[in-house]
Amino acid sequence: MSYLETLLFGVYPYLAGAVFLLGSLARFDRDQFTWKAHSSQMLNKENMRLASNLFHVGILLLFAGHFIGLLTSPEIFHAFGVSAGAKQILAIVAGSIAGVMCFIGLTMLIKRRLTDPRVRATSSRMDIFILLLLYAQLILGLITIPVSLMHTDGHNMLNLMGWGRNIVTFDPIDAVASISQVGLLFKLHIFLGITVFLVFPFSRLVHIWSAPVTYPMRAYQVVRQR
Repeated sequence: MSYLETLLFGVYPYLAGAVFLLGSLARFDRDQFTWKAHSSQMLNKENMRLASNLFHVGILLLFAGHFIGLLTSPEIFHAFGVSAGAKQILAIVAGSIAGVMCFIGLTMLIKRRLTDPRVRATSSRMDIFILLLLYAQLILGLITIPVSLMHTDGHNMLNLMGWGRNIVTFDPIDAVASISQVGLLFKLHIFLGITVFLVFPFSRLVHIWSAPVTYPMRAYQVVRQR
């Protein structure tokens, strides 16, 4: 366990988490006008719906998979007869499908934002930066798939799960001990994932907090007639 690993995987997650929560709250309180995704669909609709759907569905599936996979105790999987190796294969298959969907959609969105003059003119530096950061994180995740296929005993999976659970239970020493046993590629993937949370409050990603998840449960509907 090195000092750098302790800093990056034992201290940095809590720093990023604090900025993620407090920064989001501060932005909502002080700058609500920017609390939106700044849609550019009206500037160029070509393939926008396809790209957006692929990206959003893919990234939501990836987030849910990582959240459940990292924070669920192995004993729960074992209770359902799922071994660490089987869970790793399941994660590889599901992650590959969602990752390819997200990769295609994000590639289309980045190409559109960088090459369309009107869309580029309305994009901030942070808009471009966060897309490229997500792109790098996604590519790293996809690269880990063939590496994981060479080690299907679930050893890496258990270490990554140990890191995630120890972080959320405020046990950074054991978290660093777990992450120190995985390869550099997985560490880079974790590091960039933490960085996404760090820059979250300063980007367009804040609109995730305002996702209309309660819309289908509304007791009324506004209907306007001409």
